[in-house]
Amino acid sequence: MTDGDRFEILGKDSRRKNAVARVTGRERYSVDVTLPRMLHGRVLVSPYAHARIKGIDVSAAEAMGAVVLTFDDIPKVRYNERIITTPSVLHKDFYVLADKVRYRGEAVAAVAAETEDLAEKAVRAIEVEYESLPVYTEPREAMAGDAEPIYDRVLWGGEPFDIKRNVACERDIEEGDVEAAFADADVVVEGSFETPKVYHAQMEPKTAICDPEPDGGLTVWCTTQSIHNVRIVLGEIFDIPLSKINVKRVPIGGTFGSSIQMNPPIPVAAALALKAGRPVKVSMTREEDAHDHARYGTQIDLKLAAQKDGTLLGAKMNLIADTGAHNIQPYSFLGVCAGWLVSLYRIPAIRYKGTAVYTNTTPSCAMRGFGNPQVTFPTESLMDELAHELGMDPVELRLRNYVGMGDTFWGQGPLVRSIVHSDGVPELLERGKKAIRWQDRKPKGSKTGRYRRGIGMARGFHTSSAGAPQPGDVIDFSGAMVKVNTDGSVDVITALMDHGGGTHEAVAKLVAETLCVPLGEVDLAPAETRSTVYDVCTHATRGVYAGGGAAVKAAETVRDEIIETAAQFMDVMPDALELTFDRNRGHSVIHAPAIPDRTMTLAELATRCWSESRKTIAAVKSYRATNCPPAYVTVFLDIEIDTWTGHVETRRAVMGSDCGTVINPRLAAGQLEGGLSMGAGYAIYEDAEWDARGHLESGGYWIDAKTPAIGETPYLEHLEVHFADTYEPTGPFGAKGIGEAAMNPVAAAYANAIYNAIGIRFYSLPITAEKILKALRGGTDE
Repeated sequence: MTDGDRFEILGKDSRRKNAVARVTGRERYSVDVTLPRMLHGRVLVSPYAHARIKGIDVSAAEAMGAVVLTFDDIPKVRYNERIITTPSVLHKDFYVLADKVRYRGEAVAAVAAETEDLAEKAVRAIEVEYESLPVYTEPREAMAGDAEPIYDRVLWGGEPFDIKRNVACERDIEEGDVEAAFADADVVVEGSFETPKVYHAQMEPKTAICDPEPDGGLTVWCTTQSIHNVRIVLGEIFDIPLSKINVKRVPIGGTFGSSIQMNPPIPVAAALALKAGRPVKVSMTREEDAHDHARYGTQIDLKLAAQKDGTLLGAKMNLIADTGAHNIQPYSFLGVCAGWLVSLYRIPAIRYKGTAVYTNTTPSCAMRGFGNPQVTFPTESLMDELAHELGMDPVELRLRNYVGMGDTFWGQGPLVRSIVHSDGVPELLERGKKAIRWQDRKPKGSKTGRYRRGIGMARGFHTSSAGAPQPGDVIDFSGAMVKVNTDGSVDVITALMDHGGGTHEAVAKLVAETLCVPLGEVDLAPAETRSTVYDVCTHATRGVYAGGGAAVKAAETVRDEIIETAAQFMDVMPDALELTFDRNRGHSVIHAPAIPDRTMTLAELATRCWSESRKTIAAVKSYRATNCPPAYVTVFLDIEIDTWTGHVETRRAVMGSDCGTVINPRLAAGQLEGGLSMGAGYAIYEDAEWDARGHLESGGYWIDAKTPAIGETPYLEHLEVHFADTYEPTGPFGAKGIGEAAMNPVAAAYANAIYNAIGIRFYSLPITAEKILKALRGGTDE
């Protein structure tokens, strides 16, 4: 039975509610917002990657009539742009403008002027005297004993914290008897792996518009994944009561995690607006955006110990993360990286050391998977090596060891643990094997000729939210309001953000299913921080599971009130009534099965509540999930390598997802397609590189940064997707996540397929054509 057969609304494809607005260009993003008397802001960024600011001359800019900000004009409040971690373990090293330059592109000063042209001229007229300092673009260089400190001191949990050897933070985790596990092992496999920093390359660069209100408050339109967290951080910086700050929910043109934090233009625009007493808009150029954020680069040493039957006994992992020039919660990153390993496979004993290091590169932040692709790449590579050493089928080895039904799952690191209640892994692996023709896979390195085919696979997962039975060090709860209008249609009011993948559509469908209302009569209302309850952020693949879960909780309360109110009108007991969808009339109907003449539509009920001056039927709920079920994904690839050029061509791909109940099949398939494309870029193309001066060498979409263009994206006609038939009992109508999971194992699958094609194992990403050619000619993969 498909989900479309189980439900009235869920599991069926439907046209997106914002489809017409989006394709006709009528959807308003932050950059489209224009206010009366609005000034245009520009930011002066440093040409140096590491320097002291000796002096700033702003006289020429002020002579042009511009409003100018320097470090002297901003509140001296340190903050963290991302506040998903609880305050007790939160590091703070940001100022609105730099006290010292730590990466090329850091904001040093800002201006606001009547026109964009005048603002650009004014910002270029500012003169800054710099004292250049040594630049470190690689973590091990930055940790050297004689390295220049990038920071002397930051705040940690609100208290001063000395930075030594440029180490931002560390985490050590050990469980079980690791030495005994390795002593008892029949085989040990190990490797040193590297993953690069890459640019998110989301479609929308960041924008902020801040309007100072007469009461001393601010109204804000901005690019963000969390309107409430922006509000909180602005209140902290500028000492404004949150009741006077109103952040509007604006459609976002993609993010992939790049707006999980409060973006730099927001506090700059706020400071300019408060100084000018007028609205100010600050927008980043594409080049500025590329300098603003990146995926964490990692260096990972991993060892796996196993018995001769393939049972894993233990693991040792040392991970160094390049946090870049600012701390956007690498403490959380280090914790989840351990969690990704022990939640991928059952490992009784683990010793883990994670170290996050400041460098003079672009600040690292969350990017689709938040450490999961980085950890899955070495883990799945070594699982293939282990299978080869043991003479086992790689799929069978994974089935023997994976974390599945009834096992303990670390959703977001050691403090976020829950039990797996739904598990589609065996089904996904079996269907993937059959579709890719796994039985035809030839031994590694057995191919000859110019073109060599290889088949490889990898499996992975991502957490659905950061919920757990007991609170950890991650803030995770959502909220929603559902109200019935006088004609029986329904408004959903939520601060939940939709990154473009259809989260809002899913929420509408979940509410429609709960209330038995046609989807066309359920809409998401415009939202802002003053009219919504708190939602932490659309991250951790939690949009449907947690954000949708909050909406369903509110809708269930509304459903109960509908029944109770109808019982009063019909003069029957509430238990005698049912709320159902009348397919003949296309309406939500309340009726008493035992008394056929006792029936009314939801529209009739709502109208009577209004016309008889009774009430509005509505409910608001805050909801914290106590679980974070794994959203499993499998990837099988059939690739071809041109040994003359090193080019990797994706001939066929099979992707499977266990996301529980599929809310919208086409959009779910789109997540898998997007995950394959993004994962392919991570695997074989993309790499953000800095020269010795700390200058970003890869600042473009398709040339320097080499984000895959359409011609390099795996042909979708060669992609097969399928979904496991599972039901997550803790999720809304059995649903769990999919988005980040879709990408996490893709790079590992490419590495394994390449190994199968040419018999060479690559330990660093991306596996470029140049690396392949060099390795084929007898060099190393480096």
